[in-house]
Amino acid sequence: MYKKVVIADDEPITRMDLSELLREAGYTVVGEASDGFDAVELCRKLKPDLVLMDVKMPLLDGLKATKVIVHENLANSVVLLTAYSGREFIEQAKEVGVMGYVVKPIDEKSLMPAIEVAISKGREIEKMKNDIQEVKEQLETRKLVEKAKGILMNKHDLSESEAYNQIRKLSMDKRCPMKQIAATIVINE
Repeated sequence: MYKKVVIADDEPITRMDLSELLREAGYTVVGEASDGFDAVELCRKLKPDLVLMDVKMPLLDGLKATKVIVHENLANSVVLLTAYSGREFIEQAKEVGVMGYVVKPIDEKSLMPAIEVAISKGREIEKMKNDIQEVKEQLETRKLVEKAKGILMNKHDLSESEAYNQIRKLSMDKRCPMKQIAATIVINE
C-alpha cells in the first residue's frame, strides 16, 4: 500500500539518511522540512500517512508542530525522533498525540517497526473518526426526520407511518435526501 511520509529534522544529513532508508523500504517521501513550521505547511499541502519529526528544531519545535498537525488532522500519525529520552519529553509527546517515539541514534531495526505500527494505528484511528462522523450524521438525519414526522402528524392528522411515507415519497419525487425534505418541513413550520 502507498505510504506517504514527511521528514522533519533540522539536520540535512539526518533527513537524507532517513529519506534513503524509507525509500529503500518502499515508502514515498513526499516532503522534507528543516523546522516545525515548514513541517506543518507540508502536511497541510500533502496530507501524509506519517511524519517523522525531530523534537529540537528552530522556529517551531517538533512537539508544538506535532500538536498542530494532530489538532488539525493533517497526517494520520507522527513519530518523534529525538536524542532526548527524559520522562518530561515522553509525557509531552503523549499529551500532543504522537504514535511513536524513537530515541537517536536511529537504526533500521527500531525505526521500521515503530513506523509500521504508527501508520497502522493512524489509519485505524482515521477509520474510527470517519465511522463516528457517519453515525453522527445518521443520528442528525433521524432526529430531523422524526421532528418532520411529528409536524406532519399534527398538521395533517397522519399516523407515524403515513407521515414517514409522505417524507420518503417527497424525497424520491424531488430526488433529494430525506434529511433535506425533513429540514424543509421543519423550516416551513
